[in-house]
Amino acid sequence: MKKLIVEKEIILFEFLKFKLNNLSKNSIKNLLKNKYVFVNNKCITKYDYLLKKGDLVIIKSSNDIDIIYEDKNIIVVNKPYNLLTISTLNEKNKTLYHMVSNYVKESNKNNKIFIIHRLDKDTSGIVMFAKSEKIKNLYQDNWNDIVINRCYYAIVNGKVNNKGVIKSYLKEDKNNIVYSTKNEKEGKLAITEYEVLKEKNNKTLLNINIKTGRKNQIRVHMKENNTPILGDNKYGIKDKNIKRMYLHAYKLELINPLNKKVISFKTDIPEEFKALF
Repeated sequence: MKKLIVEKEIILFEFLKFKLNNLSKNSIKNLLKNKYVFVNNKCITKYDYLLKKGDLVIIKSSNDIDIIYEDKNIIVVNKPYNLLTISTLNEKNKTLYHMVSNYVKESNKNNKIFIIHRLDKDTSGIVMFAKSEKIKNLYQDNWNDIVINRCYYAIVNGKVNNKGVIKSYLKEDKNNIVYSTKNEKEGKLAITEYEVLKEKNNKTLLNINIKTGRKNQIRVHMKENNTPILGDNKYGIKDKNIKRMYLHAYKLELINPLNKKVISFKTDIPEEFKALF
């Protein structure tokens, strides 16, 4: 629960946007829509409700998840870095799946979610969940045909040619390390397109579009390009002063398998990325 005192006359939505600046506009709208916002102990759902100086605003259930989009079939969120998408043998509860599941159960305890695709723990950005197994299967079974663009921001160590394409066959060893092989019978095809956006202090900000979605694909291709991703302790250069891995999935564009219309989801570049440039 969060309690906030209004200091001057202001529209409720603008007040929440200012006070909850870590949340997206859609997340704030969902707080109102799902009746989590109270003004002077009265539930308010109107975005344009006029607050007066001295009003008490209470947010009774503010979830940490950043919701990009939500409808009756899917929910799309912006995953923070250093958070597992789904559980492992060592971690069951501190996951994005657990957080989103708790969120949907707040409106109905019987609600469920199903993962459609995932990101590495150290990668931030867009992740999509389905609200039924039927919808999950519909997206997953057609994934390669419906995905148009999966774009990432990445900061790498070193300088990179203005643009290029990296193509190889990826294979995973018994230690869960992924590497490229020239033998197409041993590995899975991986294609990574990249373009330079900015350069500074021997670091390069890239716009990356993956044409295949293999495990650790971008991280391996950047390492083998001799420009490892900044903060990548698995494939890059370990540096205790770097607080995160600089890889962020900022855009997902695909064809909705239900109606064949193109849908697109996008997030802003993280503030940590901006700070380096």
